[in-house]
Amino acid sequence: MAIETPPTSASPVSPSAPTLPASAPPRLSGRARLVLFVLCAAQFMVALDFSVLNVALPVLGRDLGLSTTGLQWAITAFALPSGGFLLLFGRIADLYGRRRLFLTGLTVFGASSLLATLAWDPASFLAGRALQGLGAAVIVPTGMSLLTTTFPEGPLRDRALGISGTLLSLGFTVGMVAGGVLTDTLGWRSTMGLLALASLVVLAVAPKVLEESRTKDRPRLDVPGAVSVTGGLLALIYALSTAAERGFGGADVLVTLVLGIVLLAAFVVVESRSAAPLVSLPMLRRRTVAFGNLGGLMTFSMMSTVVFVLTLYLQEVLDLSPFATGLVFGVQGGLSVVAGMYAPKVIGRIGARRTLALSLLGQGLFIGALLGLGTESGVWLATAAVSLASMCHLGAIIAYGLTVTSGIPNEQQGLATGLVTTTQQVGLTVGIPLLGVLATTQDSLFDGVRTVVAVTAAILLAAGAAVATGLRRG
Repeated sequence: MAIETPPTSASPVSPSAPTLPASAPPRLSGRARLVLFVLCAAQFMVALDFSVLNVALPVLGRDLGLSTTGLQWAITAFALPSGGFLLLFGRIADLYGRRRLFLTGLTVFGASSLLATLAWDPASFLAGRALQGLGAAVIVPTGMSLLTTTFPEGPLRDRALGISGTLLSLGFTVGMVAGGVLTDTLGWRSTMGLLALASLVVLAVAPKVLEESRTKDRPRLDVPGAVSVTGGLLALIYALSTAAERGFGGADVLVTLVLGIVLLAAFVVVESRSAAPLVSLPMLRRRTVAFGNLGGLMTFSMMSTVVFVLTLYLQEVLDLSPFATGLVFGVQGGLSVVAGMYAPKVIGRIGARRTLALSLLGQGLFIGALLGLGTESGVWLATAAVSLASMCHLGAIIAYGLTVTSGIPNEQQGLATGLVTTTQQVGLTVGIPLLGVLATTQDSLFDGVRTVVAVTAAILLAAGAAVATGLRRG
């Protein structure tokens, strides 16, 4: 078993051995710690992939001959499959084995990272990035469902999700700093090589510590639902990513946007009539699932957008170097670790639902403070505000995962965590395309940054209020 519990009165205990009070909380066994290490390392690796390449893109483009449009696809090629296939692989893992799918995802991610490292032309590099995204689409939901089925609901799961959420946030920050250091010293290929090496390490340990987990029954896979939701998410992510580059006026953007909406609407209809739906509509009608995922979508999409525009502000408006910019986000990452240590304690005191609402409101307030940035100074304000906002963001990450998965039976944990991770990936993908347009269509970049900050803060405050109201009776 992964969990060690204190002996009960019926358990034989040596007279000389110290006894634990009946109320003593369960402890993590050595094996459970290894399981947590493997699952968190995999989540950290995927989060690292989201940001480690960003700083290296200009150098990579010159080396491989990628145009500016091609550089956009270096990000989009990963985002499309990683966001589009999450629900499908989460459900497949429920039916056919979470451990098996997790190990498969690690293998695909490692092999594709090696392909991207050795890429000889744009096509081979983009193929590697797309396969990385496919591997991530397997790793993220299966890793999360393995975590929630290994650690029972309560303090242990709170602690495990706290560590996982902290490393997720930290991985994104570390990636931004490490990307610049690696590119300057070893070249852009080292950023992809790091991911190949990390996946090899995790893959060497995972088979020895993870136990298989699946649902008892094996219903047929909902193929129409899988096709419609995967196609809808792929079309929607493509449309939003392309719109960030060329605007919403292009025919391909409009067609894929409409197609995505139609397919997602069809998915709802299919699921309402399916005998074994990919997504249980009654589950989606649960307030904890609906409003929990709303909070998750808002915290991920808005925070990724603010980090993006703040990076532009620091380098383009204040003329900070990439290294100095990395230090700003290094402070942010450090305080996120602190928040991850204390968030489970806060949740234990006031509950996950209240923590989620308050975290969204706090995130909105601290982001709103960025409206005080100037054209000649603002480094200290930017550092303080984004760091405090990130602490609230980390609290929201942990709280929304707990809110959505609490009370869900083990046989549906893959589905619930698939929804959690789909929200996470879609949030990371759509925020920048939707609001990035605002930053680039103003009279100046500084005006654009202020506009994005104001809109982002308003959305978060509204989301916090909606979540607080919606979960009050959940």
